[in-house]
Amino acid sequence: MDIPRIFNITESAHRIHNPITPEKLATLGAALRLESGTRVLDLGSGSGEMLCTWARDYGVIATGIDLSQLFTEQAKLRAEELGVADQVRFIHGDAAVYVADEKAGVAAFLGATWIGGGVAGTVDLLVQSLRPGGIILSGEPYWQQLPPTEDVVKGCLAHSISDFLTLPELLASFGHLGYDVVEMVLADQDGWDRYEAAKWLTMRRWLEANPGDELAKEVRAQLTSEPGRYAAYTREYLGWGVFALMPRR
Repeated sequence: MDIPRIFNITESAHRIHNPITPEKLATLGAALRLESGTRVLDLGSGSGEMLCTWARDYGVIATGIDLSQLFTEQAKLRAEELGVADQVRFIHGDAAVYVADEKAGVAAFLGATWIGGGVAGTVDLLVQSLRPGGIILSGEPYWQQLPPTEDVVKGCLAHSISDFLTLPELLASFGHLGYDVVEMVLADQDGWDRYEAAKWLTMRRWLEANPGDELAKEVRAQLTSEPGRYAAYTREYLGWGVFALMPRR
């Protein structure tokens, strides 16, 4: 049970597996007014940077679930490095079927809506682990500007323009699901650069160490094409943000 190996290769050196910086994660924690002892659940927790730093800085008690065995092991090492291994628990498993025994004050899915088959399904999954008055965090892409052609859509690795909404449309969509948007922290171009460009050095060094690997041709093709594709398309057209939601009463 694991994610496709290509992601374990290209993002093996990442601490954060989305276009948000450590500074923005700290901003998000402060914006949520996290209190010591708050339980936080993260479905698709990656290498655990959000949970580990929030445990250190705000005293939260956290659980992360991720399908990548590599990222889960990295998260456990990060917890030990920051001295919070007694506050956080990382589980290698399928987040799509996980429901917490103890309800969380914050339940998150940051860029992992495939877990529930889309935003609505993932929100429904998280609600099962959320205590009354708790907050859901949804990390989602959106169009910064609408692509003018189908080639631009494909350059952003989308199947169609309907794959993403504009920011106003995305905010409205949460309301249609019955949630108030109570906070948001948006990634910037530096965050996108750190997420995307950091893969290129990782891929180059992996290729040098694994020239005969069965994925070497695929990794070489990505390293050759990705800088240009990213600069021309994703960097210009896609935004990404974390949106804090509370169920309407």
